[in-house]
Amino acid sequence: MEIRRIGSRPSSKGSADYFKGTVRIDPLNEAPNPARVAAASVTFEPGARTAWHTHPLGQTLIVTFGQGRVQREGGPIEEIRSGDVVWFPPGEKHWHGASPTTAMTHIAIQERLDGKAVEWMEHVSDSEYEGQ
Repeated sequence: MEIRRIGSRPSSKGSADYFKGTVRIDPLNEAPNPARVAAASVTFEPGARTAWHTHPLGQTLIVTFGQGRVQREGGPIEEIRSGDVVWFPPGEKHWHGASPTTAMTHIAIQERLDGKAVEWMEHVSDSEYEGQ
């Protein structure tokens, strides 16, 4: 058993390579091999979002605060709020982030396949984010 105490792992700023706007990532868990699961609490300030990306084994988001947006490639923008749970199947291209006026925090859970948990792609444009 391992207990990770609050504050034992530092927060980090979301990289501009993968996020637009102000994003804070608080690591929660990265299980050692042979386990593959990793989890983080991610906070997006209003208007902040991820770039388009996929996960080789899928991703679960548990919204813990605020209101946000998610979209899978070819689908409509969906509003999400505290208490919602979102599942993206393996390989599904998608993005997620805060609403234009309200911050959003979610717990992101994904598994590594051959050491990799995410494939980052192009940034979500302002017009894509606005649904235009």
